[in-house]
Amino acid sequence: MFSQYLKSLSILKKFLFINFIIFTIIGLFTIIYLNNVQPNLIKKKSANHKIVIYNTIDNILRLDVTFNNNDIRKFLFSTRFIFQNLDRVIFFNNNLNLIGDTDTLDLDPRSFSTRLSEVEFESLNEKEKNQSSIIENTSIDKKKLTTFKDILYNYSNSEEYGNPYTFTQEDFNQFKLTTIKNVIKNDENVGYIAITENANDIKAAIDERKAFVIRTAVAVGFVILIFSFVLSRYFIKPIQNLVSYTKIIKEKSQLQTSIENLKNRNDELGLLSNSLDDMTNELQKRVTHAENFSTDLVHEIRNPLASLKSASEILQDINNPEERSKLLNILSHDVQRIERLITDYSQMLKDEVALSKEKMKKIDIGPIIQSVVEDYNSINNLKKDIKISFKNDGKNYYFIKGIENRIEQIIANLLDNSISFSENGTHILVNVSINLKKEITIKIIDEGQGFKEKDTNKIFKRFYSNRPDKFGEHSGLGLNIVKNLVDIHEGKILASNRENNVGAEIEINFPRA
Repeated sequence: MFSQYLKSLSILKKFLFINFIIFTIIGLFTIIYLNNVQPNLIKKKSANHKIVIYNTIDNILRLDVTFNNNDIRKFLFSTRFIFQNLDRVIFFNNNLNLIGDTDTLDLDPRSFSTRLSEVEFESLNEKEKNQSSIIENTSIDKKKLTTFKDILYNYSNSEEYGNPYTFTQEDFNQFKLTTIKNVIKNDENVGYIAITENANDIKAAIDERKAFVIRTAVAVGFVILIFSFVLSRYFIKPIQNLVSYTKIIKEKSQLQTSIENLKNRNDELGLLSNSLDDMTNELQKRVTHAENFSTDLVHEIRNPLASLKSASEILQDINNPEERSKLLNILSHDVQRIERLITDYSQMLKDEVALSKEKMKKIDIGPIIQSVVEDYNSINNLKKDIKISFKNDGKNYYFIKGIENRIEQIIANLLDNSISFSENGTHILVNVSINLKKEITIKIIDEGQGFKEKDTNKIFKRFYSNRPDKFGEHSGLGLNIVKNLVDIHEGKILASNRENNVGAEIEINFPRA
């Protein structure tokens, strides 16, 4: 069903639809990626929290710190270097009461730059005397404390109890990451440690990636729109014009159509347009040719049919044997003429179909013509005492681009025509040479009656015959077929009477390969 729907779309819609599908798939993978980025970044920060928590617990156990306000405050001052990269560290006792918070300490920032090797743990008693006043004057946010108590309570009753637990807090301008862990001393839980860090860099990284994705999506969408415009303007519309052109030709519409603008393009569409236009013109020529040929054939058949009708009507009223015999001869002659016209017309159509399938190649026409002459000498010596000779200008090769059997057909038709006009005992010369224009010239010279027409181009028209004494014995298609075959080979054919002798001369010039 999807494939059928896709096939029903236009090229532009297919392009947009496929891009939409690809864009959607990429978008889904991007969402999955973005959803996985934040947990991974949080995991990295929480791993650092766990290291600090475990180090803090080790120090508390080593120094034997009691989880009360005074000892925890002393511990925070003596081990402040541990928390120098953290925003806030909070201590709770086992009853979930706040007993220590780095936010309540007024620490000198220079103390955080002290090297670890130079930090000495002072006695808890001395630290307590120096810092107690600061703690007393500091207030705690009860709302946050209540939130922490709720979290600690849930933590103490959850499966995560005993392991570090990380959660996030997101406000309008802040994204905080907090990790909590209980402290066990002498197999008893004595309190909790919570590390809170401003993780805006995680949010910034996520926002940066989202912004990048959005910018990329907009850029890709913009590129797709531009490409769609180019595809529609320079490819789809020209193709639609070609489709409209073919429909108008097919439906024989009176609408004016032109693809001249497309033909002027230098790309593949220009080549396609030129090829399509040439093919259309050629088809139209063939259709016109077939229509004209059919019209001429009908016209040629109408005459013998009218003669047949008249003779058959008269035959019914004639009792004289001689007159009946003459009428029967007329009937037979007209039937033979109609049969000859139809046979030649059918053969001509077959030849045209065969020509469309045959391919031209480089051939040497000298041996081909000589072979046809030799065949005719052996055949026609039995019918008429006519000698056909072959002559050339001494060149070794006469190459043209053509079809071998069609060259044989041209020479054979011309020899048939010359023989039919020649008397017994005459001579026909077939001469092959290369003229001054570097063309291959073939001349058929006979000693027959010659041409009576002043305009010898008439003899190449369909159904034309200048032999009234033998009317009906020839269809008048032989020379027309020759003319068509010469045109296919891009040659020229001329007919003339011999200047100093009786007879006719037909000259054919083929472009040299």
